[in-house]
Parts: sequence; C-alpha cells; structure tokens
Amino acid sequence: MYVIVIGGGKVGYYLAKSLLAESYEVVLAEKDRHRAEELAEELGESVAVRGDGCEAAFLDEIGTGRAEVLAAVTGDDEDNLVACQMAKVKFQVPRTIARVNNPKNQGIFEKLGIDVTVSATNILLALIEQEIPRHAMVNLISLKQAGMEIVEVEIPDQSPVVGKALREMRLDKDMHISVVLRGNDTITPAADTQLLTGDKVYALIREADENEFRALLVGDAVPVPS
Repeated sequence: MYVIVIGGGKVGYYLAKSLLAESYEVVLAEKDRHRAEELAEELGESVAVRGDGCEAAFLDEIGTGRAEVLAAVTGDDEDNLVACQMAKVKFQVPRTIARVNNPKNQGIFEKLGIDVTVSATNILLALIEQEIPRHAMVNLISLKQAGMEIVEVEIPDQSPVVGKALREMRLDKDMHISVVLRGNDTITPAADTQLLTGDKVYALIREADENEFRALLVGDAVPVPS
C-alpha cells in the first residue's frame, strides 16, 4: 500500500516511521527546506521530500494518483483541508485523512468530504471524560512502537513554570504539549501561552523522558505512580 503523509512535524514524522516499520510504501512531504533535509537524512531521500502538499503539480510528481491513502497532518487546518480535497477530487485517492488542530473545524472537514478527521483535542477530552485516577502525572496512552506516550500533568503551586510562556521552557524537541485545560476552557497552546497553577497539561513525550518532563513542569512533585 502506498501512503502519502503531508507535514513533517512530530505527528507526520512518527506516523511515517510507524508506517515504514509496517513495510508500507511511504512518502513524507514537508515544504520547509531545512526540516525536509533533516527528515531526508534520517528517513532517506526516497521517503522524505520537500514540497507543498497543497500544490497539484507537486502531488502529481510524488505519484498521488496511485496512492491509496493520503494523510494531511500539518499544524495548519487550511493546508490539511486543501491537500485532502486535492487528493480526493483531482487524484481520486480512495481514503483521505486530515488532522484537525482546531476542533471547531472538524464539522467543516466532514461536510467537505474528508473521509477521516482526527482531532487530538477531542480525543483527549473523550479520555478525560472517562474515570482517570487523579495523580500528578497519568500515563494515558503508550505508543510503544515509537517509544512515545501521552501524559497528563497538573501544575501545582510550587511548579517552576507557573507564569512562564512555553517558549521560555527548556523542552526537548521530543516533548510536545498538545492541550492545556484551564477550568472549563480548552487551550490549544502557542509559544506565548503561559502555564498557571491548576492547569492540566497533556503532552506527547518519549517514555524515557517522563521523569525529566515531570521535573520541568512539577518540580518537587510526588513520584510517578506505577
């Protein structure tokens, strides 16, 4: 099966790696030159290519007409929508999958014919609505094949990050904060988002980095429950 992944961020990178591990034929498209070069060094030039998934000429160049699945997982909802619509209408790709960063856009994607929409915010909210033990950090999902996991951290009073913007935190490149819950508000974090006492932070991190991530956000917190 030939799968095209549009967007070489963390989601696209780990998706492509997982697909390659399952012996799929994969092309990972990234329009940023520097990032595309990094991906090509690790995944190979035949897998990671530089190009704009919203452009028909580029999609034709990478053989979208013979792809069975196109997954658009960039951080821009408009780009994901355009890439999927282009694949569906112009190249008749049987299955299109779009990452939806703003959950308010999910209904629009579905109405416009995208086969599958994935909203990390809505998935996390569904998990939160289930009965989750109240610990300082809870392992929600183990993404074992990639060595990743989604964790929940509640920011305590003594946290060293209270009042700090995300850009000020020394997060490793494999630590990605996806959602912040503040009371009844769901915040999609940006670089200038400040963390406050009581915030619940949901992040995708490497399993090996769990203790380091906890130390960064919680400080002298209780040990992670086993």
